[in-house]
Amino acid sequence: MMDGLGVNGLAALEAQVRDEIARTQHPNMAWLKPAAAPDGSEAVDVLIVGAGQSGLAIAFGLMRSQVSRILLVDKAKRGREGPWRTYARMHTLRSPKSYTGPDLDLPALTYQSWHEARFGKDDWEKLGLIPTGHWADYLDWFRDVLGINVRSKTEVVDIAPAGDLLAATVHGEGGEAILYARKIVLATGQESLGDWITAPLVGDLPQKYRAHCAEPIDFAALRGKRVAVIGAGASAFDNAAAALEAGADEVYLLCRRAQPQVIQPYRWLTFRGFLRHLSDLDDAWRWRFMRKILDLREGFPQPTFDRCAIHENFHLHVGAPITAARESGSSVILTTPQSEIEVDFVISAIGIDIDPAQRPELKRFAHNIASWADRYTPPAHERDDRLGRFPYLGDDFALAPKVEAETQWIKNIHLFSIAATMSFGPSGSSINAMTTAVPKLVSGVTRSLFSADLDRHWAELEAYDVPQAVIRPPPKP
Repeated sequence: MMDGLGVNGLAALEAQVRDEIARTQHPNMAWLKPAAAPDGSEAVDVLIVGAGQSGLAIAFGLMRSQVSRILLVDKAKRGREGPWRTYARMHTLRSPKSYTGPDLDLPALTYQSWHEARFGKDDWEKLGLIPTGHWADYLDWFRDVLGINVRSKTEVVDIAPAGDLLAATVHGEGGEAILYARKIVLATGQESLGDWITAPLVGDLPQKYRAHCAEPIDFAALRGKRVAVIGAGASAFDNAAAALEAGADEVYLLCRRAQPQVIQPYRWLTFRGFLRHLSDLDDAWRWRFMRKILDLREGFPQPTFDRCAIHENFHLHVGAPITAARESGSSVILTTPQSEIEVDFVISAIGIDIDPAQRPELKRFAHNIASWADRYTPPAHERDDRLGRFPYLGDDFALAPKVEAETQWIKNIHLFSIAATMSFGPSGSSINAMTTAVPKLVSGVTRSLFSADLDRHWAELEAYDVPQAVIRPPPKP
């Protein structure tokens, strides 16, 4: 329930949003013509797959560039897009509250403006980190105040060429349909070009004993149980904390490394030069930077660790990769180099792997998506097969065909997710990069749309004959 301050404050803020958009909308001339689809319908200019924070920010950026025929689809129901009300099990965001993102530098659209309108300026001043639920509420408001067109509970299951267009087959509440678009942007989150990894050997256990960190987990059912969490990143600690807070009897966090990663390289790289220009570097420098950053993995802040450490029944095991896993009666025995641990449930939190063939919408052309391994051979001491599987993207975030003579049409599919990291840095995976990455993506999409219509633009220029003045005799005195 929102109090009077929130209702009145948000109404005033929404008026301010409309005013700021009106004051900064130049140039606002319509420049795209509708494209006819094979079924006689009007194709959208851009179909955005995913209506989480990235998809919404991209939609706003395109709208600001007068790309008006936009449709977002998301397989989740309204309010469940992205991680914030599903598998993001932290109490607060890990980014400092000063970081801006989807607003794209429009002051009234920032989270701070929303928070102050909802809760007051004093509350903002006292705020440490942004509560996860509040961030989700802000994104809902952002979507509504901008009137972004989203079709929920709609999953893209195939993408194919259709002349100069792309044909996306979708499954939704109305059954199967085909949506036609000039461009498709994949803003599909962590698993956009692969899937979550189940810890080695754990995947061989019966399903009832295991889950990965992005799956729905009934933590209440873990009350009184012994739980192992595999991994030592922020998500691993979040899941361990969720189990502890739900009343798990014992929680073991198993870290493969000798020590958990506590350095957060994303804090180092959050400056305009890196965020804006990493993608302008040659392949050797991009590989060198991102290999170092991704090898460190993401660290976790002190509150994330303390949320677990305050529980006496939390046990952190370092240097503890799983060397064997077996069912034993109604429990599981996990073997590490140090000991055997008997648990009732295992949660894998070791990240995602890049494998386009696992994505139904990409299967048609997954074999011909160029990877970094296809385009760049690093020095022997810098080789990393995991990073080599990341897609090698064009400067507009577009997929590139491995064999140029095949599937040229995939250049009209743009990827904005964690899988873009090797090519662009933390562009589609972090709030801190949105203010530079989204405009770069939007610029790439509009550049391609403009180039595709050059003949029309030239013909219109040649035919342009609108006079700005009338030559006539001066008035008589």
